[in-house]
Amino acid sequence: MNPAPLSGKRIVLTQSDVFMGPALSTVLQAQGATVIGDTRALDATGAAAELVREAGTVDVLIAHLAVPNPGTTVLDGSEDEWRTVFAHMVDPLPRLARAVLPQMIERRSGKILVMGSASALRGMKRASSYSAARGAQLAWAQAVGVEVAPHRIQVNAIAQNLVENPTYFPPEIQALPKFKERIKWEMPLGRLVSAEEDAHFAAYLCSEAADCFVGQVFPVCGGWVPR
Repeated sequence: MNPAPLSGKRIVLTQSDVFMGPALSTVLQAQGATVIGDTRALDATGAAAELVREAGTVDVLIAHLAVPNPGTTVLDGSEDEWRTVFAHMVDPLPRLARAVLPQMIERRSGKILVMGSASALRGMKRASSYSAARGAQLAWAQAVGVEVAPHRIQVNAIAQNLVENPTYFPPEIQALPKFKERIKWEMPLGRLVSAEEDAHFAAYLCSEAADCFVGQVFPVCGGWVPR
């Protein structure tokens, strides 16, 4: 087995400092990749093009776009809330694609991986705006995946939930008795998915071993979403 399956790969990772960003950076680098981590907000119209221009050659783009779930009911959610979650999690996707796909099409090689959420695959209370934006991410990956597959470019998505990360599940949350009880009845796995497990699967999808996947959405959620 190749200990460095991503050797020589230049991977752009957005929001590399939050959510799954640190775990992804660590695992991808351990597998030989050069990670171009970016921490800027990509809601501004020209930000995505600027990022790709600065990165140069991009073998893999990981569209890791996330904001915390506002947690409002559908009646309480505001217009600003709706626009904000879409501006940060959905609007950058086509801009990133327009910036990075021309070089990938020219090389006839490349990958885009969307780090999405399983909240788009199963109903959740107090998450209508968040889940709608997450659903748009997954639908985008499916559509673009089949569109660019003839160019030997793979676009796929991970739909995760109940994965360890410092934003939603810091140690103090995991230590709460109520949270432990929630995991027992809600997670068939019986525990949170570790950040490393999620990141290793992402790394696999970034590797040449995963060239056969086209527009796929992969739940990584310990059975929270039945398949």
